[in-house]
Amino acid sequence: MQEQNPRFTRDKLEAALADVCGQAGLDSAGAELLRFTNNAVYSLASAPVVVRIVGSETLRHRVAKVVAVAEHFARHDVPAVRLYPGVEQPVSAGEHVATLWWRVREQPVRAAPADLGRLLRQVHVLPVPEGLPGWSPLTDVRSRVADAEELDLADRRFLLDRCDEVQAKLDALAFPLRPALLHGDAHLGNVLVGEDGPVLCDFDSSGVGPPEWDLMPVALGVLRFGDPMAVYEELADAYGFDVMAWEGFEVLQAARELKLTTSVLPILRSHPGVRPEFQRRLADIRAGDRDARWTRYR
Repeated sequence: MQEQNPRFTRDKLEAALADVCGQAGLDSAGAELLRFTNNAVYSLASAPVVVRIVGSETLRHRVAKVVAVAEHFARHDVPAVRLYPGVEQPVSAGEHVATLWWRVREQPVRAAPADLGRLLRQVHVLPVPEGLPGWSPLTDVRSRVADAEELDLADRRFLLDRCDEVQAKLDALAFPLRPALLHGDAHLGNVLVGEDGPVLCDFDSSGVGPPEWDLMPVALGVLRFGDPMAVYEELADAYGFDVMAWEGFEVLQAARELKLTTSVLPILRSHPGVRPEFQRRLADIRAGDRDARWTRYR
């Protein structure tokens, strides 16, 4: 077990937010906490800016990559969220690390699966920026296990053993598509519809690897979260590849489910409302139940 006190409290997060905003010449008063899973995401009241504070000590190294990917997308005119200018990013605030972004003026419509498919095709043909890490989805899982606020020893051992088992299967796959720059977490929630159309956000999991991986989030939305199959079919048609029909799909599913399950480990005590769903997912993986329905973390 880790320390008994929550790593993140409202006071700690708001102090970090005030520090970050102060360095950027912004006012944090009245900011709204939009999400708190992998990151604490705030929307400022004083300016059209979003601040993302990293939630895991062992995943803070990803922030420099996030900035590099955002800058790469901007250079190549990829429709994506843009970094807030005028401050060197990422921003350190005590023990915390954060990034700042222009807030998208969201429209009262949701992104269509075809929008995501077209955006992914655009990303996958880009030149790959130097220094971007290779695709290694289970590295993040192991980091989250190591950084868990609370985790039973038996569960810790199971998750690490499961990572080893799935990694061996990943290493044996022969991917039909050519390696490319990946978004890494390409679900519809990471497409915002702004005044100029749909844009990508959240580049924490970006890297260089098999494009098949970027089709997995929507596929798992169908299998685990009960989204309509038509959603996935629209994505696959727009992109031009059906990962669910590929023989390696079940291996990618196992890897994706480990990431989906462990994403909340670094904040499990700070955000106890997610604990029942985490335990449900872990039990299903341990039982080998590939059909059980899950609820998205809130």
